[in-house]
Amino acid sequence: MEKKEIYLLLTDTGTLFTKTIKLYTKNPFNHASIAFDGTLTELYSFGRKNIHNPFIGGFVKENIHDNLMREADCAIYSRSIPAEQCEKMINYIQKIKEQQDQYRYNLLGLFAIILRIRFNRENAFFCSQFIATVLAECGVTTFPKPPSLVTPHDLPQVAGFQLVYRGKLSDFHTHPNKVNRHIQNTTH
Repeated sequence: MEKKEIYLLLTDTGTLFTKTIKLYTKNPFNHASIAFDGTLTELYSFGRKNIHNPFIGGFVKENIHDNLMREADCAIYSRSIPAEQCEKMINYIQKIKEQQDQYRYNLLGLFAIILRIRFNRENAFFCSQFIATVLAECGVTTFPKPPSLVTPHDLPQVAGFQLVYRGKLSDFHTHPNKVNRHIQNTTH
């Protein structure tokens, strides 16, 4: 059975919004993205659409080279899954991408997590809710709680990802070959 690597990127961009979330979570990383390549070129999440306004959000294809991401602290995790499941994930995300104007950021869902209340909105996700939904819907893993209560901190622990890099995302950008070799050596 052919295997493919998928990647989970957790970040702390240091913005006021993430600092506020961090006050509650006490976790080092409060944003999650998923990728299907070791260079993180195909990187997807639900987050801000405008770098200057965290309240305008939705489905995003993120770029590790933009100002906000480049300066972020990060942890990169990987997991090997059957190629068929990887293809299902890519197709699931592609459908959302094609209809992204119908999707919104689930800001109210973030507040519901604080109260431990399951809060689903149609076609609305926050970052970890999106990734948990993709992983569950495509049969990669199941979570002990609803996706609307999954935090970025939960994702690597529950979904069986292995840490392969931790540091500044700009260092990943500056030394991608070194990091990619590290990723490949760590996951096999």
